Amino acid sequence: MSPASRTPQALARATRARVKSPDLLLAESGADLEGHGLRRTMGLFQLVCFGVGAIVGTGIFVGLSDSVAEAGPAVVVSFVLAAVTCIFTAFSFAELGGAIPVSGSSYSFAYATLGERVAFLVGWCLLLEYGVSVSAVAVGWSQYVNELLDSLIGLRLPEALSSGPGDGGVINLPAVVVVMMAATLLVRGIRESAGATAAMAVLKIGILIAFCAVAFTAFQDGHLSPFAPHGVAGVTAGASVAFFSYIGFDAITTAGEEVRNPRRNIPIAIMICIGVVTLLYCAVALGAIGALGADAVSDKPAALSLVVDEVTGSSVGGGVIAFGAVVAIASVVLAVMYGQTRILMSMSRDGLIPRVFERVSPKTRTPVANTWIVATVFAVPAAFSSLDVVVNLTTIGTLATMAVVNVAVIALRRSAPELKRSFRVPLHPLSPALGVGFCLYLMYGTGWTTWLQFAVFLLVGALVYAGYGRSRSRLVNPGASQDPAGSGPSAG
Repeated sequence: MSPASRTPQALARATRARVKSPDLLLAESGADLEGHGLRRTMGLFQLVCFGVGAIVGTGIFVGLSDSVAEAGPAVVVSFVLAAVTCIFTAFSFAELGGAIPVSGSSYSFAYATLGERVAFLVGWCLLLEYGVSVSAVAVGWSQYVNELLDSLIGLRLPEALSSGPGDGGVINLPAVVVVMMAATLLVRGIRESAGATAAMAVLKIGILIAFCAVAFTAFQDGHLSPFAPHGVAGVTAGASVAFFSYIGFDAITTAGEEVRNPRRNIPIAIMICIGVVTLLYCAVALGAIGALGADAVSDKPAALSLVVDEVTGSSVGGGVIAFGAVVAIASVVLAVMYGQTRILMSMSRDGLIPRVFERVSPKTRTPVANTWIVATVFAVPAAFSSLDVVVNLTTIGTLATMAVVNVAVIALRRSAPELKRSFRVPLHPLSPALGVGFCLYLMYGTGWTTWLQFAVFLLVGALVYAGYGRSRSRLVNPGASQDPAGSGPSAG
């Protein structure tokens, strides 16, 4: 920290606001050593694959049709607008991830700059991004499982067992299965999880490139007219929906304690992931609309398979796309669940939620109980919810969190200017200020109903903090949440 930040006045202000210094975060996590009982096994390539694994999935394989319904052919502009929002925020994540390489991601960054109350609400919002989105992604996985079965053997799972009540079924069994499969892999160890994620990331990038190669053989300029049938409002609404396709890139920073040389590798991985994903999304959207037209793609849950089937005149190509989607979406479930467990681990370490989420198995060096609790809790909405129910709420929660991260960069530059930073946001403070502006702009596009739901969600989070977290915070009361059994963080 800077000398100014060590003055009695600065320390008093930090204590009142319950700001946790970056030095303390790093010391508690062992972020420059071996981590909080975690093993450093991920290199740059694995981290990039982990980021791609967390991003590319339901948003492009399933959600593309929803974005097209809002924006028409101008959905390409919507994807670029969503990407610009992510790029400004990615700069901020890169700086903070390199300066404070711990598992808490946005939550820890807020704790180090804006105080405990804001940090808790950020962590609460991350329950939407990393948790509820698991349910949404799992629902999308179920749709493509049916497409794959149909193309392979001509059969589909009964609707009663492959859709929630809101979609005409009883229980979405495949969605539950993929959540439990991801949990099983996660508890085995980060090396196994990272290896599986890397393989799936390479496969799904290859599938999307193959889709583009097929779709562009049938490209027709006339399918792009009218380009923006719903005007600027449609492009904005499309960007708000398309933003869901980018959710997950910030999960890279949750791996801060399990990455080799995190100060170097985290910023580089974030930049590579955003660039690769943006190019892929724009090419896929342009290829799909150019091949069949916006009306044919709009509101089709398995649009990419449909495009390939129509272009090739065979169900074989669509089956390959369906297989790619099954793999892609499964990797998102795996990566996002990983991020969720590490966020909860950091909050538990601070005493703001029960200590069970903090414990690491000495055998697998993973938070086993944490992982199974997360899997069980979020399998329930996956089994009974519709994809549309959670997408907008997840999007607004994520955008709010990203806005806070941009503010945190500005605050940390003021409070700790001498903190070691392996990456610095260009054009500071203009760049993070633009990041906040773009986040608010896309939040506006989610609609007033989503805003109302989000306000209620934040109110519940504030009540949980006031009733539980505030009095148990280890920052101001180190003995408040000691484990009576004496089992520390490394306990099984």
